[in-house]
Amino acid sequence: MEIQLWREILDPYALAVEELVVKFNHMITEFRNAGEYSPIEQVNGRVKSISSILEKTQKKKIDLEDFENYLDDIAGIRIICQFVEDIDKVVELVRDRNDMEVVSEKDYISNAKASGYRSYHMIVNYTVYTYKGPKALKAEIQIRTLAMNFLATIEHSLQYKYKDNMPEHVRKRLLKSAQAIVVLDDEMSKVRGEIMDAQNSFKRKANVVADILTNIQNLYKVANKREVVKIQDEFFRIYQMDDLSQLERFNKELDMISEGYRAQSLY
Repeated sequence: MEIQLWREILDPYALAVEELVVKFNHMITEFRNAGEYSPIEQVNGRVKSISSILEKTQKKKIDLEDFENYLDDIAGIRIICQFVEDIDKVVELVRDRNDMEVVSEKDYISNAKASGYRSYHMIVNYTVYTYKGPKALKAEIQIRTLAMNFLATIEHSLQYKYKDNMPEHVRKRLLKSAQAIVVLDDEMSKVRGEIMDAQNSFKRKANVVADILTNIQNLYKVANKREVVKIQDEFFRIYQMDDLSQLERFNKELDMISEGYRAQSLY
């Protein structure tokens, strides 16, 4: 294969990664705008590097001219969840989409690898539209928890360093760490309700504070400055109480004041 063709071949995969990351990030936004918990916490993606493609084709004895037909992970998307329970929900979300077709699935969570690696892998068919027309390609979607992702990142670095010759003492420590990750995810699942309540409370408070500050900023344009200063001081006093219900009450009162000024402006 001619070297100058690499970019031309990989560009559609870069486009696929960009589009898929945008779509899954938008899904997070949709959940949160609806006031619902998002099973997706983070999304990122990458196109396999040329050196990784060369290494994998050599290892698997694949003709370099045919690597697109044999490598399913040239385009890779990684979806990070907070809890193990969220992974099943994300898998269903992917299965239900009509802009991608699930080709295969591998559950390394129920059936962890010998190293202790755990993740859920899905290969999907996805079509991008380039200036040359549509191109159907495959992309790999990896779904895992924050804790699983930490271990997978460390393992990947060690595998890259040692290839297939990882020292036994390092292998044992990696497996021990993987077992600790299982315990950690299990413990987080047990307090999932409390964690979600705390996060929802934080988000509610952040949204209420944002609304209040927007109202105060708008009032500076139409109300008596002395009155607005009093409102601002009252906000700081209530905020220091760290009482969400009081903040919400104050926000409703401020909405009524702002609405009154808006009505006056109409006349």
